[in-house]
Amino acid sequence: MRHSFDYIVVGSGLAGLYSALLASQHGNVGLITKMDITDSNSYNAQGGIAAVSDKDDVPKYHFDDTIVAGRGLCDYPSVNILVNEGPELIRELIDRGMHFDVTESGELALGLEGGHHRRRILHAGGDATGRLVTSFVLEQVRKEPAITIVPHCALMGLLITGGECDGIRCWDFSSGCERLFFAGHTILASGGTAAIYNRTTNPSTTTGDGLAIAYKAGCLIEDMEFIQFHPTAIAKEGCPSFLVSEAVRGEGAHLLNLKGERFMAGAHELAELAPRDVVAQMIDKQIRAEGKGYVYLSLKHLDPELIKSRFPTIYDKCKEFGIDMCDRIPVAPAAHYTVGGVRCNENSESNIRNLYVCGEMASTGIMGANRLASNSLIECMVFAKRAIAHSLSAHAGREGRNSYPEMLKCNPANEKVYLDTRRKVASIVSGYAWIVRDENGLKKGLDELESLKRSLESLDANEVYAEMCSNLIISAELIIRGALFREESRGCHFRSDYPEERDEFRVHTLQQAGHEIEKREVEN
Repeated sequence: MRHSFDYIVVGSGLAGLYSALLASQHGNVGLITKMDITDSNSYNAQGGIAAVSDKDDVPKYHFDDTIVAGRGLCDYPSVNILVNEGPELIRELIDRGMHFDVTESGELALGLEGGHHRRRILHAGGDATGRLVTSFVLEQVRKEPAITIVPHCALMGLLITGGECDGIRCWDFSSGCERLFFAGHTILASGGTAAIYNRTTNPSTTTGDGLAIAYKAGCLIEDMEFIQFHPTAIAKEGCPSFLVSEAVRGEGAHLLNLKGERFMAGAHELAELAPRDVVAQMIDKQIRAEGKGYVYLSLKHLDPELIKSRFPTIYDKCKEFGIDMCDRIPVAPAAHYTVGGVRCNENSESNIRNLYVCGEMASTGIMGANRLASNSLIECMVFAKRAIAHSLSAHAGREGRNSYPEMLKCNPANEKVYLDTRRKVASIVSGYAWIVRDENGLKKGLDELESLKRSLESLDANEVYAEMCSNLIISAELIIRGALFREESRGCHFRSDYPEERDEFRVHTLQQAGHEIEKREVEN
């Protein structure tokens, strides 16, 4: 089946939805999503959106906090774009009808999160910001007749002709057939790869397919060694790794070891509100020393009514798991956010013509070595808008193909192979590329991935599950190769054999199919 649009958008998180909404004002849009339209990290985000909204705050303060959290790897021009253009987009969102939480006096209720020195986190529904913002934009998308939503359609490849992208190929799991989508402009917003880990806060679909497919097509992939581990996800046997928002610590919750002692107070000037990499590493250190697999997040000293009203989603989830949130919650880090991704410029352009990337799968240079809390949702909006604005003056791709890729096929029996491969990849990255890494473990991880790759050589070429297995392995290889190359510790990449930052690695890492890893200088 063949379809033609002015724009193709892959992914239904905030970056994809907002891109589609803006693009619909300039042409027809095909919005492709792997599973349900609400299955995304954006939808599950609890914390909020970071943007200067208070009279005592200015973009320079937001800039400084982002730079500090990024540990020397943030590109200044990109961060300036984020902090200066973000507030206007928040105002536009409010003008469209989005309701953020307000104080009794009617002013925006601003939260405080790790790494921020000012209250600038807008939230909605207490701890349901991602769901409410994403749902709000989705409602607008559904009303737009120029947008066609195509769910349960998995990206399988990019259609590249003469160095430019003219569309995508997908497998439609609903109808059991391949579909080709052609467009003048293609926007990839399919998320990161943190769900390839055993312990993760991500939806099960966030396995890096888009990143792997972009890599196979020749895109530059940047800084994949930086996987951010959220410090506080529920750690109770038999329960999923449900994220406990950083905003809980912003309201005064304490981290305690099993002896009941606070361990962050002397570790960083911001204590429990230190940047995520610092908190995750300190929790991991406590867990290794005590051997129980968790520490406690204590709220017993806080007002229970405030906790229930400010964090209703987390409170209800804790209750479901048999945990009293107003007392203490067993927590441990979980893979949360892919800091690196497909390298793009300030207009979200990749190195392939007519191919844009937005959201978590993009590497804009903003996050550096460690994403500042709640910068991700505003980044989605800022760079989605820039992508669409740039597309209006850019040469559009066209359906000018003389040949098409060999037709995909799907062997249902291979689904078991895929699920088995996924378990093995999860074991490898969780064992060798977790919060603490070293050379021996990373090399073992690559060896095991290579062995796994060889074991799959008998699978049919151009088969859906074989391609999905390949994507899992490539995503894991990108993380481990980047981590092996970066012989230092910086941000959310920690090497026990190189425990300090090193000046020669104050650079971005670039990986491209068929090439050795290269370095890119930081833009200051």
